[in-house]
Amino acid sequence: MQNLLIRNETPADHAAIAEVIEQAFKTQPYSSHTEQLIVAALRQENALTISLVAVLNQHIVGHIAISKVSISSNHAGWYGLGPVAVLPKWQQLGIGSALIESALAELKSMAAEGCVVLGDPSFYSKFGFQVVPELILEDVPAEYFQVLAFNKAIPPGTVKYHAAFNI
Repeated sequence: MQNLLIRNETPADHAAIAEVIEQAFKTQPYSSHTEQLIVAALRQENALTISLVAVLNQHIVGHIAISKVSISSNHAGWYGLGPVAVLPKWQQLGIGSALIESALAELKSMAAEGCVVLGDPSFYSKFGFQVVPELILEDVPAEYFQVLAFNKAIPPGTVKYHAAFNI
């Protein structure tokens, strides 16, 4: 998309990010409608590893958060993607995909081991995410929890997201 800028968030972006996330999830039936609170709590706990915004015509139209996850088998270097949000009027135009690609590239440059996501399998599989039975997230349908390993080694175990996700 022309004129789309993906950049790291700044403190001046926080209110706009909250609004983007709230609007993006407002009508989603699977949403707890707390995603903006999760991002704010991750930020407050200094647990946002990556926080990128999509800017179009000097307005923030999208956001993605990446935070560390823990795995019961004690494998380090794993992260969780999400939430990712795009204002409804700008959805289906590739902005979310651009945010995901940028965030994954940044994770790879940090020598991360891999990334997990809870979301639509048909969407996230486009980025290489896949269901891996050995790595689980409790209390969710297995087909919606997917894994992308950057070095091909996927550890077994149970994944836990940061406590902020319990808001």
